[in-house]
Formats: sequence, C-alpha cells, structure tokens
Amino acid sequence: MPQKADSPAVAGAPRAAGAEETAGVKSARRAVDLIETFAANDVWLSLSDLHARTGFPRSSLHGLLRTLLDAGWLEADPNTARYRLGVRALICGTAYLDRDAVVPFATEALERIREKTGFTAHFARRNGTEVVYLETREAQRSTHLVSRVGRTLPTHATALGKALLAELTRDEIDQLMPAELPALTPNTITTREALHAECAATRERGYASEVEEGTLGVRCVAAVIPYRIPGTDAISCSMPISQVSDAEAKLVGELLAEATAELGRQLRRAGIR
Repeated sequence: MPQKADSPAVAGAPRAAGAEETAGVKSARRAVDLIETFAANDVWLSLSDLHARTGFPRSSLHGLLRTLLDAGWLEADPNTARYRLGVRALICGTAYLDRDAVVPFATEALERIREKTGFTAHFARRNGTEVVYLETREAQRSTHLVSRVGRTLPTHATALGKALLAELTRDEIDQLMPAELPALTPNTITTREALHAECAATRERGYASEVEEGTLGVRCVAAVIPYRIPGTDAISCSMPISQVSDAEAKLVGELLAEATAELGRQLRRAGIR
C-alpha cells in the first residue's frame, strides 16, 4: 500500500514550514552563542574547545564555523586549526557607537572631567547585570588599564553599576541580581543585602562609590546621567587608591554628580531619550 504524500517517510517530501523555521532559529541562536563565546575568551579556540564550552554537536560546529569564517566574523589560524573573532565584530561594534546620539555628548563630558580631576573617566551603559564601557578617556599618567571600550564588568562590583542599580526599586534589584554575587577581589560585595545598602547610600549621596571592589589598587566614584527613567547610562572616575583620600574622592563624586546633571539637561534639550 503506497504511503500518503504527507508522510515524513516519503523521500523528498517538503518539510513543514514550522520545522524549517525552528531549525533556522536554532542555527541563528547557536551562531550568536558562538560569537559570544569567542567574545568571552581572549584565546584562540579549537573545535574541541568550542564543543566543551557550548555542548554543540561537532557536526553543527563545523558548519557554523565555516559560515562565520566566510562572513568575516571569525579568523582562522591555519597552523593550529583554531579560531578567534574576526574584523566584522569590530565593524559592527563601532557602528553601534557611531549611531548612538549620546556618545558625542558623553565624550565631551569625559574630556572636561578628566581635565578637572586628572583621573581616567568612563562612560558606560547597563546591560542586565553588567555594565558595558562605551567610551573612556585615560589619564595621562594612568598606571592601571581599568577598562576599554566594549569591556563588561558586573554591576555589583563597580561604582558605575551601583549608580545604575540605585535607579531601580528593591524588588527590581532582587529580580535582576542573583542571591550570591561573584567576587572579583576580596573587597567585592557578595550579597544582595549588602548591595541594597550600597544602593541606599548611593541615592542619599547622589553618587556611587567603591574601593578596590572591581580592581585592586583602584577606587571609583560614579553618577547616573539623568535623561532616562530609570537611568541607563553613567559616568565614573577611576583613581589610584595611593593618590586619593576619602575626602578627595568625595569631592570627585560631587563633581561627577554636577557634571552628569548638566549632561542630562543637554541631552533632554537635544531631544535625546
């Protein structure tokens, strides 16, 4: 008895549109996951490395790597059969900054802050539980490379992140942050209760502060740019602990609060939201 035309056993029978769409979405998701895996590792990765990190089947990895390599998202070392991010990642990342209307205003503010304080100034945006550095103006005599454009750090371990988390309610913070917070240094806060206390202090002060919580030897202060509700962006100053007293750090924090308030007014006048 012949099989029905819609039977999946019939060779050459068209796949259901839903199945094709699901397969396409799965491949796209895996391609994104692969790119993010490369972004999270600063070493060349082999197919075996990627299989161990992602759990994707080796057969799928072969096809994905070939596609991303052909598209310029990856580069290959022919001598070791290892891969790393390609130039397309930089091009697309730069395009994000080029199209962000806030960046030119923030860059000018960073220049003024660095000139007034003599310290490295950063502009960053919260992305979930992380802050992403979008612009940096390094101090002329900086001895610590604290961040670079595109770097991410946990919100709870940075003054930038604390300033932005303080924009949220207690319930919103609890829904966002895990109960146990990973430590970057021995000084990093590791509980939500400690984080709530930091956020309360930030709201009262008008700026956030941390001492060697993200990087040993460095203390930071940060303030939110008030042009969105809740705030998404903030500016910070990084200072070597050997060069700055608590009183001096307080003055820098107050200066940041004033500078970001003025920047927020500029952005609102320009119609940027």
